[in-house]
Amino acid sequence: MTKQLPWLNLPHELFEKAVAFARKNVVMLIALVAAVITSIAVPVDAEYIGYFDFKTLTCLFCVLAVVSALRNINFFYVMAYKVVRLFKNARMSVLALVYITFIGSMLIANDMALLTFLPLGYFVLSETGKEKYMAFTFIMQNIAANLGGMLTPFGNPQNLYLYTKFNIPNLEFMGIMAPPFLVSIALITVCCFIFVRPEPLSLGEEKVTLSPSRTAIYLVLFALSILIVFRGIPYWIGLIVIPVALLFLDRKALAAVDYPLLLTFVFFFIFAGNMARIEPVRELFSFLLEKNTLVFSVLSCQIISNVPSSILLSQFTGNYRSLLVGVNIGGAGTLIASLASLITFREYLKHNPGKSRYYIALFSAFNFGFLALLTGFSLAIGL
Repeated sequence: MTKQLPWLNLPHELFEKAVAFARKNVVMLIALVAAVITSIAVPVDAEYIGYFDFKTLTCLFCVLAVVSALRNINFFYVMAYKVVRLFKNARMSVLALVYITFIGSMLIANDMALLTFLPLGYFVLSETGKEKYMAFTFIMQNIAANLGGMLTPFGNPQNLYLYTKFNIPNLEFMGIMAPPFLVSIALITVCCFIFVRPEPLSLGEEKVTLSPSRTAIYLVLFALSILIVFRGIPYWIGLIVIPVALLFLDRKALAAVDYPLLLTFVFFFIFAGNMARIEPVRELFSFLLEKNTLVFSVLSCQIISNVPSSILLSQFTGNYRSLLVGVNIGGAGTLIASLASLITFREYLKHNPGKSRYYIALFSAFNFGFLALLTGFSLAIGL
């Protein structure tokens, strides 16, 4: 009997890891390819440094790092669990899960809200025997994450970029996004009341406890991150204070930062900057955006996702009001319209293998319904 040499398995293991990484970071890899291809048309020169929005990258890094630290001590999970336990029936518990995700996306960004609260949704429904509401709950949480984050500059990555690029005043930003935000709340609430029955359920006690000292420190760091986003403190301060603090308190939080998301921004900055320097492309995009910025940005999201759309289209229009609304409501629709939707799809299949067709059909029905209603509403109020 011959022994299998460990090193013979290395190429296969590396290949599997590479495939898994590629599947998880499809948008980043597409951004890399796009950046490389456009760099052939527009060779690297001194103007490239002007492509990058370093404040956006810094703010995003700071928020993601602190949120990772809070997530590592189960802060969001414990808070959400306590809220869900207050409700005694399926309808109100599902609504609570969706609202928690909705509010969470305003505070910790949509991707992180889903990574934090989707497992809670699975836990609540599986522990109480309400698995029949799993797909609906995940889809509503996904919609809530995409649309809930629209109200604040740091709620969605594209918001942070546009808020910084166009230097939008805080009150004006929230004023632009408030109407579709309120309509989104109403639509989500109506859906939960229609599609979930008020069946009784109960949850046991949660034994996870929080560290008071770490919780306090991380909340202070989170407040610092928000002050940086709202221009209360120079962004370079956060780039020093937060990594140094987490280096001593929680190195795993620094390692858990979504670096592929940051690289996605970097690559799309290069792609968008190069596209803006290609004259025929500039003329075409400027023409289309001049016709209807909102509709074109919504359609763009369905094909290349909302973050890339915001970076690319911002090079060709100054109409940030319509662009901002378009790339936010445009996160609904196809599975690739938002990175958050792919996260939800992956999480659902992890618990429900073999149900991809059912999920995609239900996902499409709700998402395109929301997209049509929100687009119609936004056009009706003149955005």
